[in-house]
Amino acid sequence: MTQNNRFPEDSHPLISAIEETSDTLTSRAGLALFARYLDRIGLAWFVDRWLAPIRKNKKGASAVECFRQIILFLIDGTSRHLTYFDALKDDAGYAATIERRPGDLLSSHAVKRFFGNFTFGRIWLLRRLLQEIFVWRLCLKKPKVVILDLDVMVLDNDDAPKREGVTPTYRKVKGFAPLQMVCDRIVIDAVFRAGHHHSNHKDSTEKMVEHMVGLIRRRYSRSVPIVIRQDAGFFDQKLFDLYEELDVGYLGGGKLYKDIKEFVAQEPADHWATHMNRQQEWRYLEFGDRRQNWSCFRRAIFCRPTHEDRQGLLECARPDTLIYTNVGTGGKIDAMLRDAGAVDLFDAAALIECYHGRGFDELVHRALKDFIDEKLPFKGFRQNTAFYYTALIAFALFEAFKSDVTDPVIAITAYPTTLRRSLIDVAGKIVCHGGRIVLKVTGAVLRRLHFDKLWQRCLSPPPIPRFT
Repeated sequence: MTQNNRFPEDSHPLISAIEETSDTLTSRAGLALFARYLDRIGLAWFVDRWLAPIRKNKKGASAVECFRQIILFLIDGTSRHLTYFDALKDDAGYAATIERRPGDLLSSHAVKRFFGNFTFGRIWLLRRLLQEIFVWRLCLKKPKVVILDLDVMVLDNDDAPKREGVTPTYRKVKGFAPLQMVCDRIVIDAVFRAGHHHSNHKDSTEKMVEHMVGLIRRRYSRSVPIVIRQDAGFFDQKLFDLYEELDVGYLGGGKLYKDIKEFVAQEPADHWATHMNRQQEWRYLEFGDRRQNWSCFRRAIFCRPTHEDRQGLLECARPDTLIYTNVGTGGKIDAMLRDAGAVDLFDAAALIECYHGRGFDELVHRALKDFIDEKLPFKGFRQNTAFYYTALIAFALFEAFKSDVTDPVIAITAYPTTLRRSLIDVAGKIVCHGGRIVLKVTGAVLRRLHFDKLWQRCLSPPPIPRFT
């Protein structure tokens, strides 16, 4: 290279030697954006208030510092092994990127001790922190109707070393099967469970629904209509009764019993209606149904696709769906929907459309698995539970970061790997001059990602409200 650091124009720029540089370089310049965002939203206040006693030795890093570095490790996603913390301790560029000195970085042993100190009581506080993030985002977006989705996500640990709680799941692999509630691209609450637990195991679902509905009504709005979507794995009269008692709307998948199949088979064609969903066509039949031990009739919608991607489906290949709902039956949820201007949801076609929206919520599970490794790092169930909830918090903050900071540059629906490769994995140089520390990136990156503008957005994000 010439003295002005430009390649000669009369020949190809061939590398002739490899030498060490004393410059502070980083391959994750974009992580600096998230580090500053994390500091400005006020997460440290909650961690210090609820998790400070976990760190029993005052000589080491505080709980706030441990939690911050673990969140950034999960956001980075370069490696999913905790031993990678040891490699990062030797990387001065990584330390400067997250605005720490190399001596401040955690070792893998410190991280393992941190999770090992969690009791189940402290783990509940992690779950509460996840819910606080949900309330924060809910109050920012102010939806007229809150739609929640209940489902089970299988974490495949089939080929991992023996771990406590890893048991056969319905997916025919060994692993964990946490119950999760999803709202608007984030998991807002979850119950971490062994793999053999079915969807509606014991009273976990009832307690989760009661708690989250109460939280929304207390912290967001007492009059906002809430609609819960669930598949046939949660088909239970007790849940339906609970929803109706709480004045919550529901769209629940039903089981196709023999008498229902015989009933719809006898209905004439003129009793059926048609619903077009993008490139799909559905035929549906609406009726009232009362199972043998039910105390009342409930609105039911039987539907089956006739076309998919403009191609007709044979009768033997048409997947039938049965949906039960209390929307449009004259309950209090109907008055709430009218007040919110969502009367279109009373129509059967709109309910079918809303129920099929569960597919978008299931993409949240796919994004979460892209964000973390399904194989959890510890052998103990308690430590893996703490790690799982920490990962959910990191994922929720990752989605909040996309909405608050990167939305003008990267699509808000982008998967974690896409954002990591596009924004976080950017080369940078960190220099100190004039008493200022400056992160430098190439002009191409600065213009393509509007890096300077993203930095300004990180300096003033909406903070998490402090609630006691």
